[in-house]
Amino acid sequence: MAMNKMKKINISASLKSNLITFGIVIAAYAVMQILVSLHLVSSLMRGLLVPICVYVILAVSLNLTVGILGELSLGHAGFMCVGAFTGAFFSKYILYAVPGMPGALRFFLALLIGALFAGLFGLLIGIPVLRLKGDYLAIVTLAFGEIIKNLINLLYLGIDENGVHISLNSALDLHMEDSDKIIVNGAMGITGTPNDSNFTIGVVLVLFALIIVLNLIHSRDGRAIMAIRDNTIAAESVGINVTKYKLMAFAISASLAGIAGVLYAHNLSTLTALPKNFGYNMSIQILVFVVLGGIGNIRGSIISAVVLTVLPELLRGFVSDSRMLIYAIILIAMMLFNWAPACIAWREKIRYRLNRKKNAKEAE
Repeated sequence: MAMNKMKKINISASLKSNLITFGIVIAAYAVMQILVSLHLVSSLMRGLLVPICVYVILAVSLNLTVGILGELSLGHAGFMCVGAFTGAFFSKYILYAVPGMPGALRFFLALLIGALFAGLFGLLIGIPVLRLKGDYLAIVTLAFGEIIKNLINLLYLGIDENGVHISLNSALDLHMEDSDKIIVNGAMGITGTPNDSNFTIGVVLVLFALIIVLNLIHSRDGRAIMAIRDNTIAAESVGINVTKYKLMAFAISASLAGIAGVLYAHNLSTLTALPKNFGYNMSIQILVFVVLGGIGNIRGSIISAVVLTVLPELLRGFVSDSRMLIYAIILIAMMLFNWAPACIAWREKIRYRLNRKKNAKEAE
């Protein structure tokens, strides 16, 4: 007599962890959609939904460079800036050249353009700077971000029937009769970018970034990248092409930052390269997300990016006068909890006790 036996499916630890990460993102999206539909979320918090997705993508992508590759980069805001302006420029140009193009297709192509140019800049910058290490690499990448921001503030660019007009002095040097076709207007940036971003698209792009990064981490290339992080000399001795894998991680990280920039640009009516959105403070803020969540911990980067973005606005309703002081105190407490040796030892002791109880129950 044949008997049907239930086969136990063995799921690897990495796959289980990835599924949990995807599940957290999808569950958070579903809960937020329900709260929005029930009008339980303020307009201010609704306005933060797309920026949260932007910051999550930036944190996950920077963790690829800082946590997985082991290189300290402070130029992530620069790559975001490249993606934002190239994507916004493309969308604005398409509005003039192909006004009948569907918005979804236009935004998809803008994402590809932004990712391509940001990745290309990451590749070009990575070739010389990845020879440096530590503080030197951080300073050079920080300078790159500032150069990009300041160049865009000097750029005037328009398109008409005579072709492309570019100037680094003023809009008058473009010699264009129709000022409405000036797309990049120096420090005034780009105005009139179509508002194609929304929370759903942001979550889809977050999931896309997670798929790229997590698959890379658990692939053969990812193991090679982590081998370089742990010991460059040992990696070279076993035949790993260090330059190739460093550039791969750096370019992928830059491309994802470009995607975040496109999402950010299409959520604004006016895009300008200001210090608050593309300056070194933004790069430091993204690095704080990574360090607070745990270097190399992708799920931690997601949680820290969400918490640190929402926390100032939550505090605004309770202590508006001293909310940034309380924010700083909470940030310090979270850093100590994550990285202080005494706290780490305490967490390990709790984890050991829980595992021992779990093993005892399984043995019974």
